[in-house]
Order: sequence, then C-alpha cells, then structure tokens
Amino acid sequence: MKVTFPHMGNMYICLKAMLNYLGVEVVVPPPTSKKTMVLGVQNSPEFACLPMKVNLGNFIEAYEQGADTILMAGGVGPCRFGYYAQVQKEIIEDLGLNYKMIVLEPPQKHISELLAKIKEVADNQSWLRIIKAIRFGWLKAVVADRLEQSIHYLRPRELEQGHADQVYQKALHWIDRAESPQELADVEKKIGEALKKVAVNRNRDVIRIGLVGEIYVLLEPFVNLEIERNLGKLGVEVERSIYLSQWINDHLFMGLLKMKSSKESKLMALPYVNHTVGGHGQESIGSAVIFSQQGYDGVIQVAPFTCMPEIIAESILPTVSRDKDIPTYTLIVDEHSGDAGVVTRLEAFVDLLRRRKNYKEGTKKCMDFLG
Repeated sequence: MKVTFPHMGNMYICLKAMLNYLGVEVVVPPPTSKKTMVLGVQNSPEFACLPMKVNLGNFIEAYEQGADTILMAGGVGPCRFGYYAQVQKEIIEDLGLNYKMIVLEPPQKHISELLAKIKEVADNQSWLRIIKAIRFGWLKAVVADRLEQSIHYLRPRELEQGHADQVYQKALHWIDRAESPQELADVEKKIGEALKKVAVNRNRDVIRIGLVGEIYVLLEPFVNLEIERNLGKLGVEVERSIYLSQWINDHLFMGLLKMKSSKESKLMALPYVNHTVGGHGQESIGSAVIFSQQGYDGVIQVAPFTCMPEIIAESILPTVSRDKDIPTYTLIVDEHSGDAGVVTRLEAFVDLLRRRKNYKEGTKKCMDFLG
C-alpha cells in the first residue's frame, strides 16, 4: 500500500509523520502547481469547487509517482466538501486509475470511528501505536502553526526582505525530518534560535489584517496566490482565523483537545447568523467581529468561486463592517485568478487602510491637543 492525500498548506508534514510512524509507505504529491491545476480542471465538472479540482490534480500526480491508496477527509452539513471523495472516486475510476479511497469521516459520536479507519490503513497495528502516531502528527501540526504565526509577525518588520521566508522554508524541512517527539522538541528550540537571527524593526508602524474564509483556500498558498507573503511585503502583519491544528481538533477530534476552537467565532456570529451555513461561513463572520475587537485595521475574506457558505458570509460582512467600524474586502479565487491582478487589489486595500489609520491617529492627536 502506497498512500497519498491532497495538499492543504503544511498538512502533508503531519500526515506523513503519522503514516510513517505506522510503517505506511507515503507518496506525497508534488507541490501544487499550474500543472496540478490544469489536471484537476480538465477532469472535473466546470462548476465544481476549486479545492475539489486541485485535490483531484494532486491525486493524478501522486498516481504517476506510484500511489495506489488515497486518504481523504469527509464532511457533513450544507457544504460540497462532503461530496468531494465520492465525486473524485467516480472521476478516478473513469480515468482508469487503480486507486483505493479511504475516507476519514468526522466522528459523529465516538472517536473510535476515526481510529478504526486509521487502523485499516495501518494494517491493523495496535491501538496504542495508532494513538502515538496521531499524537506525533498532531504535535507537528502545532509546531508548524506556531512557526507560521512567528513568520506573520516578522515579514512586515524584517530589515532584509525575504530573510524570514528563508528561515521558514528551512524550519519546515526540519519539522518534516523530525522522527520522534523528542527530536521535534529539539527542532522547535532550533527554530526559535533561527527566528531570533531575523533582523527586524520592532518599532515599524505596520498594518494588521485578519484573514477569514474557507479553510482550504486560507491554508494553501498556491491557491490563494501567496496572499500572506504578498501582504507581508506590503508591510502587513496578518493573522488567520483558523490554523491546521485547530481544524483537526474541530473536525476530527470533536473539539476534545484543550486549545483554541471555532466555538468562540460561532458565538460572536450569532447576532448576524444564528445557525450553521456550512463550511466556515459562520466562523468567517464571527472571526471578523473578533478581529475588530482586537484592534485590527481590516479584514480580508478569501474564498473559492461559487462557495455557498462564503457567499452567505460575504453578504453579511458589510453589516459587520458598518457595525464594528472595520473595513472588509472579499477576494474570490478560481482557476483563472492571476498574481498581478490580485496583488494590485491588495495594494489598493492596504493603501486605504493605511490612509484611514493615519487619519484616525491624526484626528486623535488633534483632539488631544485641543482638549
């Protein structure tokens, strides 16, 4: 059995660690690229979700490298994500690819449902071994998320542009190569030392933007056209509404782990939408409210074209913007999106936020002087 899975940000590091710990041979798809996109788009229904198309491209490329089993997450509720695996399975069969698909459905009542699926992949290894493997993959997700948050802070403040990203790529490689929890702990210390060497101007006045939206587009840099890196170059510190470790806790571990979850954002969304709308639509609204309370200068919603939950959120965000006095902008991406057009729009939004911030600060100083 040679197992593969779709790319979604740094998820490959966590899944690879878990499966290797269980002695499973892993075929990591090539990094998502234009070729991946073309393969997925050519073989998918025209109005299918963009993430489904890209995932399919990942599977086709992994098959070319010898993969024979797909590990795919499932979903429930009013979102097309729950249908991805079934639709992809039909397409893969039509293409004549000899794949076995194992779907990790969100456990409805007991986490044992999820563990049983993993046991199937792990050739019936002991429950203790499986739990240790899951924990190891989980620890890598946590370390990778902490690294991302540090890079978000450093990018707009670094004195040598690109230095933080160089450290980021090296650090991901270190995390990926760690073969035990103890080695991972040593790697985290090593990362901390490397991050300290990035020269920064901590007094630099930066714009702070909260990113909300659909989880896949938020996490996968190729699909969101490197929005975090591009904003960093524009002097923006970003913070995402959701990270991989949180998503794993919410959707696979049923929120059992004691860490930040989507509960707070759902609670904050209640005045605007008091029921689930699928995907992360409700969380996008609630997270925008939270970012306004935390003093962020603006919010950017990132979503794939035709995503129903995010369309609902997009229609409500202007009301949140007015009520909470925080500018919002929605970036819709599909297979036709281009770097230049997206960067131009980001530059315009950041310029608006910077002028707005300067005006508010200038007005406050004037009032203080007169008062």
